Amino acid sequence: MAKQIQAIRGMNDILPEQTGRWQQLERVMRELLAGYGYSEIRMPIVEQTDLFKRSIGEVTDIVEKEMYTFADRNGDSLTLRPEGTASCVRAGNEHGLLYNQTRRMWYMGPMFRHERPQKGRYRQFHQVGVEAFGLAGPDIDAELILMTARLWKQLGLNDYLTLELNSLASNSARADYREALTAYLREHEALLDEDSVRRLESNPLRILDSKNPAMAEMLAAAPKLSEYWDDESREHFAGLCARLDAAGIEYVHNERLVRGLDYYNRTVFEWVTDSLGAQGTVCAGGRYDGLVEQLGGKATPAVGFAMGIERLVLMLEQVESFKVPRDVDIYLAAVGEVAELPAMALAERIRDDLPELRVMLHCGGGKFAKQLKKADQSGAEIALILGADEVAAERITVKHLRLDKAQESLAYAELVAVLRTLIAE
Repeated sequence: MAKQIQAIRGMNDILPEQTGRWQQLERVMRELLAGYGYSEIRMPIVEQTDLFKRSIGEVTDIVEKEMYTFADRNGDSLTLRPEGTASCVRAGNEHGLLYNQTRRMWYMGPMFRHERPQKGRYRQFHQVGVEAFGLAGPDIDAELILMTARLWKQLGLNDYLTLELNSLASNSARADYREALTAYLREHEALLDEDSVRRLESNPLRILDSKNPAMAEMLAAAPKLSEYWDDESREHFAGLCARLDAAGIEYVHNERLVRGLDYYNRTVFEWVTDSLGAQGTVCAGGRYDGLVEQLGGKATPAVGFAMGIERLVLMLEQVESFKVPRDVDIYLAAVGEVAELPAMALAERIRDDLPELRVMLHCGGGKFAKQLKKADQSGAEIALILGADEVAAERITVKHLRLDKAQESLAYAELVAVLRTLIAE
C-alpha cells in the first residue's frame, strides 16, 4: 500500500461538519459590510516579496522569520501573502482606486505565516480585512470600531470581548518616544529576554507587548507613549474617544498597545478575549496614513482592521445562540425501482417551487430502513417517502424526523404548504 500523504503541518482541512459555521459567519460578515457601504475586492494570494518588505518592514518577525518566500521559474522572488493590507494598497494604487477619492473596501481569504501552530493560530489562516481610504478624521476610525461592535452583537460574542485603544501618534512623535524607550530599556537590559534583546535595535516598541511575566514590572514603569503625543494626535484620539463614548462603546486605553507592522500611526485598536488562552486578540486594526505613498501612490490617509476567522469560529463553538443552518431540510427516499424516476422528478419539482429548501435525494438504492437511517443522519427535518403505492396514488408520504407528529400522506399541493413551514422557521 502506498504511503498516505497528509496535510502540511499548520495548514488544516475544514471538514463538511465544520463548514456550516464558517459559511454562516461569512454570510453575517458580508451582510454587515454591505450595510455599511463597503465593497469587496479580491487580490491574489501571491505577491512580489518586495511588497511586504517595503510595507511590513525588513526587520520585523514576519519578514525575517515567518514569510513563505520562494523563487519562481523566472527567478523572481514571490511570497504567499502574510497579511492583506499591503496587497489591498498595491491593488488600489495599480488600478487608480485611491488618489483624490474615498474608498471603503473589504476582502476575505487565506494568509500564510510560518510560525508555531497553536489553538486558533495556524500557518495557513483566514482573515476578513476592512480598509477605508481618503478619510483622515477620527469619524472613520470610530465607524470601523462601531462596525465590529455590531458584529459581536450579531454573533452573540459581545460579552466575550474587550476593546483596547491606543495612539501611536505621528512618525516624528513616535521617533522621539522610541529614543526615550530605548534608553530606558538599555538601563534594564539585564531583565530583557532573548526576543526583547533582539528587538531593542529593530523594533523596541514591540517589547512593550511582551507577555513575559518576569518583565512586567519593569515595562509597567517604562515611559508612556502618550507623554510624547503631538497636539494633532492628541486631538485625533480625543475625537475618537468622544465618538465611542457617545455611542456607548466601552473601551480600555492600553498604553502598551502597539503594532508589529511598521506602517501604523495614530489610532490602533484590538478586540481581545480571555476565552482563547494566551493568544487573545480576535480583531486588530488602526490607521496607516503613510502606507499608500510608501508603496508608490500619492499620499492618502487610510485606516482598517483584520480579524481571524479561525479564532471567531472557536469562540462561536461556545455560543449556543449562534445558529448554523441545516445542511439538509428534506430527505427524499425512493423505495423500489418503480419509484426512482418519479422521486428524482419530485426532487427537482420541489427545488423549482421552493428554492430556499435544501433537498437531498437518496441515491444508491437499498432497503427502506437503511434509507430512513440515512435520512435521520442527514439532519433533515422531514423525510419524503415515495414507493410503489405512493406512485400509483400520486401522493407522497411525509415523515417528521424531529417532531412528534404522525406520518401523513399528501398530494403535492398539500405537501408544498407543509414544506413552506420549514422556510418560515
